[in-house]
Amino acid sequence: MTREIARPSVGRPSSWDLGGSRTVGLILVVISACAFGSGPLFAKPVYAAGLDWKALLYWRFLFAALASWAWVLASPANRRSLGRLSGRRWIILGALGVLYVGNTGTYFAALETVSASLAALIVYIYPVLVAVMALRVGRPLEGRRPWLALGLAVAGVVLAVGGIDPSHAPPATGLALVLAAGVIYAVWIVLSAHLGGERRTPRDPAPPEAMAGVEETDPAPAAALMLTSALAVYAILGVLTGEPVTPDRVPAGAWFGLLGVGLISGAIAMQTFYAGVRRIGAARAALVSTIEPVYTIVLATVLFGEALTGVQLIGGALVIGAVVLAETA
Repeated sequence: MTREIARPSVGRPSSWDLGGSRTVGLILVVISACAFGSGPLFAKPVYAAGLDWKALLYWRFLFAALASWAWVLASPANRRSLGRLSGRRWIILGALGVLYVGNTGTYFAALETVSASLAALIVYIYPVLVAVMALRVGRPLEGRRPWLALGLAVAGVVLAVGGIDPSHAPPATGLALVLAAGVIYAVWIVLSAHLGGERRTPRDPAPPEAMAGVEETDPAPAAALMLTSALAVYAILGVLTGEPVTPDRVPAGAWFGLLGVGLISGAIAMQTFYAGVRRIGAARAALVSTIEPVYTIVLATVLFGEALTGVQLIGGALVIGAVVLAETA
């Protein structure tokens, strides 16, 4: 994908501009982390109702795209921002949406066989990958910490997988899908942050003449376009595979989970994440998102009776500790 410098809007308010402070960015990322972390919890009852991951993701992105476009069209600032986007930027945002399909497809396919707690733990290797990739793109983290953190995170994932009770072990394909989801998500975060305005480093800024005429991207229309692109992929996949893409074919027991995964884990999660990253950067947002696996594991234990072994909890502590190590200086 073509790399290009983007920057936040200057002097042009968007619907998410609540002062532009770091505090607002932190709050938005926390909301996003809890919303994303709710995805597995909404998915389990949908699967129990008889739908598979392809149907779930079609309805998720349908509801998320509709809600996001309603948000864009309801705000004059968002409409103006949408009108300023060039054809090239539409293509880039669409490509990011297609990349996001890879993350959601692997993750929610894994949830058919992997517990929500274990999936949330393994996929959380992504913040450390973001920290390492930020050394080359975005706001880099100094010193050797990112590399040491990467080693700790890998060790934590090994313990999390190695500590699985053999009598309840998920298939290897499910575990591989979770790992793939973390890698794809890390790439998506870095690219999204770069597009949203994060540049290489404050010590190596783009000169003013290089920034002249650079296109700006606001969070709300960017998220709406990416969600729509992902929806198009899942709509085509649903039609080709005979998934229930009309309401009359959806079991009544699946609607609550579909609405939750679409509106909360889709629209709200994406909009708040994109707006938060724009304020505090991708690596810092990944640190704040440490709340996500804790949130998911606690609720999965309360709602579904899931439990991790002692070895897995140690692995989880290593993963989360690696995130803190990588992203605090």
